Amino acid sequence: MSDLAALTAQALTEVAACQELAALEDVRVRWLGKKGVLTEQLKGLGALSASERPAAGARINQAKESLQAALEARRGALAQEQVERELASGTLDVTLPGRGEEPGGLHPVTKARLRIEAIFRGAGFEVAAGPEVEDDFHNFEALNIPANHPARAMHDTFYFADGRLLRTHTSPVQIRALKAHGAPIAIIAPGRVYRNDSDMTHSPMFHQLEGLVVGENVSFANMKAALHGFLKAFFEKDVGIRLRPSYFPFTEPSAEVDMSCVFCEGRGCRTCKHTGWLEISGCGMVHPNVLRASGVDAERFTGYAFGAGIDRLAMLRYGVNDLRLFFESDLRFLRQFRTLGA
Repeated sequence: MSDLAALTAQALTEVAACQELAALEDVRVRWLGKKGVLTEQLKGLGALSASERPAAGARINQAKESLQAALEARRGALAQEQVERELASGTLDVTLPGRGEEPGGLHPVTKARLRIEAIFRGAGFEVAAGPEVEDDFHNFEALNIPANHPARAMHDTFYFADGRLLRTHTSPVQIRALKAHGAPIAIIAPGRVYRNDSDMTHSPMFHQLEGLVVGENVSFANMKAALHGFLKAFFEKDVGIRLRPSYFPFTEPSAEVDMSCVFCEGRGCRTCKHTGWLEISGCGMVHPNVLRASGVDAERFTGYAFGAGIDRLAMLRYGVNDLRLFFESDLRFLRQFRTLGA
């Protein structure tokens, strides 16, 4: 107890010497922690007589309180100094000349979408739009995908608690357009769609193009000619196409569309996995069940539908090898497309 004043003076000196918050915390633990020097003084009260303990305990507590006050004051001063250093390091010289403003530019996916819309408008199509939050009827059931259909498992759908969902394709726009306007009709439906998937070639949100033509005597050959003409116009090359039999619940017959590789012109390269072909779209003749669900006479009218990823089309047009680059907002990447035409 005779050394209490000296110990308190030593502790206060150490507090005043601290230049960092971490060092100040070490001092606090050493003096006021569970095994701290001043804390140990309290444990020595048991060796004193009953008459001496109250006064001694009061002196120890007074020493601890003065040290705690010094710690708080020093902590506040160090924190203020740190703030001032950070502010000083971020100081801007407002007398420097301005750097100027760079012209902005459209996102490459937006460029691709506008180009697609211009091409199809030139061919007599209308551009249709619909809600991104859909119901089960328009997204699945009306497209011949009932509740127990295995094709639902392919969509990895984002559902809301009330049963609604984020649309997994823009095909619901076709249903809404048919129910609103009937046949004949020729539309494309570009827009954002959502699926629970993410890697180099997939994104949870991506852009899809759907096309629909319904009328009298519409044939598979009409669809092939429309797709071939679109791909040649979009890539500004005389690309070849081929159709492979496939399956989609909303079209019958259905096909996958391949086009000759735009990088190697069909000779074979890494992009096309040395096959000379790139898968680009799915298509087929509209299933009669879809026409009936939309209120269209399936005995009188036929139609074709097709779908393609706008992001993939943009990747192929601009030579981008990773889909995620489109969504990372890296200005170094996006600046490359500022001066490019659509």
